Amino acid sequence: MGLFDVHAHLTDKRFAEDEALVLDRASAAGLTTIVSNGLNPRDNAAVLALAARAPLVKPALGLYPVDAVLPEMLAMGLPYPRDEAAPPPSAEEAVGWLEDHVGQAFAIGEVGLDRHWVPEPLWAAQEAVFRRLVRLAMQADKALILHSRKAEARTLEILVEEGARRVVWHCFSGKLKLGQAIAAQGHWLSLPANISRAGSFSRLAMAVPQDRLLLETDCPYLGPRPGERNEPANVAETAAHLQAAWGLDAPSLQDRLERNFQAVFGVSP
Repeated sequence: MGLFDVHAHLTDKRFAEDEALVLDRASAAGLTTIVSNGLNPRDNAAVLALAARAPLVKPALGLYPVDAVLPEMLAMGLPYPRDEAAPPPSAEEAVGWLEDHVGQAFAIGEVGLDRHWVPEPLWAAQEAVFRRLVRLAMQADKALILHSRKAEARTLEILVEEGARRVVWHCFSGKLKLGQAIAAQGHWLSLPANISRAGSFSRLAMAVPQDRLLLETDCPYLGPRPGERNEPANVAETAAHLQAAWGLDAPSLQDRLERNFQAVFGVSP
């Protein structure tokens, strides 16, 4: 048994100088799998290259919800805080890349909806891309790893309409009752490494059935201590927090989380 980080961004430039050390620390902390998520074709290619040289890493290939409409946002003169060297591809190009490479993906992610950065005139276009990616994942028999900022209820509506079942809700920050509805739908929710200082995630961990929960970091973001770069090894701290909250010993907790991981990602023990 071991621990799993189901949502990381190890291709972020903040890991460029010490990637090997980060992976060594993750292994030392007991992690057996890190699912590194891609954001666009360029980042997806980097995720595949990382997974090829690091057996600990599994590649999730995706299209970040903002990237799905980023050319349109830039044309409207809207700001987006990401430093990109090249113009972003169109959604058609990005989805086409995913269709061509879906066989190399461990999961499809990070995908979903974002109504924080994306203005309402582009919501319909964003939803259309999301539906295509949900269908692609289902056709390829891959799990979905979701982003749902400020659009949690609408995201669930679309997933129910499309019949998606193997779904991980990354860093769910919606209302607790909606989180319970998501779990009742048969989806999973992943808890980030800042759970010890974010009461909403602690409450979610106690309100949702244990067989619907997973652990993530969203590294380099959402670390357990403000201002620190997050990394996969911090999953061990989240596991310790959850172990105390649930009153389990370490082997029992790891067994529960491992079975959850196997169920959503469709892997054998």
